[in-house]
Amino acid sequence: MSKAPFYITTPIYYVNDIPHIGHAYCTVVADVLARYHRLMGVPTLFLTGVDEHGQKVQAAAEKRGLDPKKHCDEMAENFRAIWKELNISNDIFFRTTDSFHKKAVQDCLSQLHDAGEIYTKEYEGWYAQADEIFYTEKDLVDGKAPTGTEVTKITEKNYFFKMSKYQERLISHIEKNPGFIEPSYRKNEVLGFLRQPLNDLCISRPKSRLSWGIELPFDRDYVTYVWFDALLNYATGVGLKQSGKTDEFKKWWNASPSPVMHLLGKDILTTHSVYWPTMLMALGLELPRTIYAHGWWLTQSNEKMSKSKGTVVKPLDVKNIIGVDALRYFLSRDVRLGNDSQFSIELVINRVNSELSNNFGNLLSRTCSLIAKYFGGQLPVVEKLSEKSEALKAVALSTHTKLEAHLASNELQEALGVVIDMLTNANQYLADREPWKMAKTDLPHAGETLTISLECVRIAAILLTPVMPTKCEELLKRLGGTSGAWSEASKFLALKPGTVIANEAPLFMRVELPKAEA
Repeated sequence: MSKAPFYITTPIYYVNDIPHIGHAYCTVVADVLARYHRLMGVPTLFLTGVDEHGQKVQAAAEKRGLDPKKHCDEMAENFRAIWKELNISNDIFFRTTDSFHKKAVQDCLSQLHDAGEIYTKEYEGWYAQADEIFYTEKDLVDGKAPTGTEVTKITEKNYFFKMSKYQERLISHIEKNPGFIEPSYRKNEVLGFLRQPLNDLCISRPKSRLSWGIELPFDRDYVTYVWFDALLNYATGVGLKQSGKTDEFKKWWNASPSPVMHLLGKDILTTHSVYWPTMLMALGLELPRTIYAHGWWLTQSNEKMSKSKGTVVKPLDVKNIIGVDALRYFLSRDVRLGNDSQFSIELVINRVNSELSNNFGNLLSRTCSLIAKYFGGQLPVVEKLSEKSEALKAVALSTHTKLEAHLASNELQEALGVVIDMLTNANQYLADREPWKMAKTDLPHAGETLTISLECVRIAAILLTPVMPTKCEELLKRLGGTSGAWSEASKFLALKPGTVIANEAPLFMRVELPKAEA
């Protein structure tokens, strides 16, 4: 992978409720990608945070009987606490109520207003509060927003950004940059949207209707539309419109090629792939390298999880059953990035038991216990590798290269799959060679088998550290505190003969379904 900087962001999440499994999925995947880049020696920055302005947040605060800022403070801490529990390694936790962001947003608005990119007009449209978006008549589906939310007809004077001015330029950019919108089929959806007439973007809300927002610098009777405010976070978070941060902004944003990858849910792809790039074009800034839209977690009946239907899963509820690292593994491994997937505790437990307990954990436990039994807990000397050992060595040494190639294409599920394939090969190798039998008649043969098997465990621990940092670091300590550096995954027989190998409790315990309450 290139050593050019890598800057990854999640959406900043609305603070109208506590995080659910969809938030956790996006944040864990972004964290895993950030950790892989760091492990490979790539300068990396990871931003996540909360979106605190707008009508939904104001309504949520009113429902709780709180001042909006106090509501936001409490909700922001909920997100911080849950990300800490899930071992999220973000460098920046962004809040749109931060004073530097407010000033930067106003400076951007002033720049566009002064350049004639913003104008006023009377507007009539269908407003969906849940989406915080105006829709036209042709956008409605059975009298509702395309997302299925209720709409209200509103007529009012507002300020508009000349988004349509950049329609053809954006189409050209998407067509010339195949990796700009991923997966590729999402690119086709966006191009389909852009080949229809594109309206200008309403970027204000009158204070008479909404007071909780960033005031327009050129009209104190209005606040900024929440999406215009929120989208700018990715750039203000790394120095946009801030004194003394020119070099920082150039490194993490305004460079060519762009270091930026936005990871987000497919339901907010239009705002990120149409609103956001046209805003950047108007401001004279570089566009992100990749906008990657992931899918949704669905119920067992293939419906999107819904708070109103009581089908939303809380990540800490799952963590308390299977553990943090196992949850991180499931979220990273179970679905091809971009696709929808079912979520149930049964599916989680099956994945964890089959790949972590029965495969990875089993190989570690059997190998360590046999080394303890027949070699006094010390890694035996290997004089020469047999043909089968050489074959497994070849598989193990190719694993990090295959994983890296998948990561370069954002194929996280497939990247983890090559590690599991190596471990499956190692388990089969161990079963075929039966060192527990051979140790009685041919101790060197048994020692070779156990050492080769343990090398596969060591390599897997390095390659899976970004996914399961706590468990993999513990595993490497059991192997005599061996290095977890990325370069060590391309070495074989790196563990020295005589190294003390800890034979401890299973690293990944089998998980049982929680018993239903009587």
